[in-house]
Amino acid sequence: MSLSLYGYWRSSASYRVRIALNLKGLNFEYIPVHLLKEGGQQRKDNYKLLNPSMLVPSLVDINTGLTLTQSLAIIEYLDEQYPTNIQLIPKNIEDRARIRSLSQDLACDVQPLANLRVLQTLKLKFSAQDDDTKEWAKDWITRGLNAFEVQAQTCSGNYAYKDSASMLDACLVPQIYSAVRFGVNMDEFPITKSIYKRCIALPAFADAAPEKQIDAE
Repeated sequence: MSLSLYGYWRSSASYRVRIALNLKGLNFEYIPVHLLKEGGQQRKDNYKLLNPSMLVPSLVDINTGLTLTQSLAIIEYLDEQYPTNIQLIPKNIEDRARIRSLSQDLACDVQPLANLRVLQTLKLKFSAQDDDTKEWAKDWITRGLNAFEVQAQTCSGNYAYKDSASMLDACLVPQIYSAVRFGVNMDEFPITKSIYKRCIALPAFADAAPEKQIDAE
């Protein structure tokens, strides 16, 4: 097996890549990196050599000798390096730009504000309580989904962008999983919620779900 994915079951970024790999129909080895056990396995020397940022995911492609450590870059690489009948980013220039823009809205502007290291820092350095960090995450996720819902009115079809599953769906589904976890009321986002339900009914999304992973707790 040429592809190895280092990830954590509940990591949104890891979840994105699992969806992409499944949509492409690519076989891969999943190697868990627990972000809490042993002080965080991402801080171990052997993993730091692979990913100096001490984050997940990391993808190793033995065929090309390449290691990548950012989920959107990984997804684009998989789409280009392993062409299949499923294309996660369309060839049309305008469509590619729109999908990249919307994907980055979720992956770069929303999700990082509610990820584990941010919430841990709020607790350790600013004395935030659990309820405070949950409210922090809920607030930022709600803002992001409000913006996505508006844009989905003009760009969505059966999926987040028109009528084919794409990189955008791979970003949206993990974000909604996180939204539900932090108590966001998804009924406020009817278009987004319907896209989510349609996606998770597909095996590629269902099999990538956090609770289906070997390191799930």
